[in-house]
Amino acid sequence: MSSLDIDAVRKNLEDQHARLVEQLDELGATPSGDLHSNLNEGEGFADAAATTAERTERLGVVDTLIGQLDEVDRALKRISEGTYGICANCGNPIPPERLEARPESTLCVTCKSLGR
Repeated sequence: MSSLDIDAVRKNLEDQHARLVEQLDELGATPSGDLHSNLNEGEGFADAAATTAERTERLGVVDTLIGQLDEVDRALKRISEGTYGICANCGNPIPPERLEARPESTLCVTCKSLGR
């Protein structure tokens, strides 16, 4: 079993946080999920259907990114609190290999596979 370099994990999560915020900005959204009011929504009635479809698709992507950002932020909080790498369900350590693959994991493999 390999050991976990918590400083590297923190840096990775901080980089991931910055990328997610940048992606949200490119979609015209804030980190809280609000859309910027200065987005071009089309010129007239003919654009309404396309605009609605694009906005719906954008909102779906924004929701996904917000969820990922929340997971990253919670992982960073667990690092600062000293609880990172401990299963939120059973309290056992989460294997470093799992955390390397998915740094925002909150459950060990057993608890995750049992759907807890």
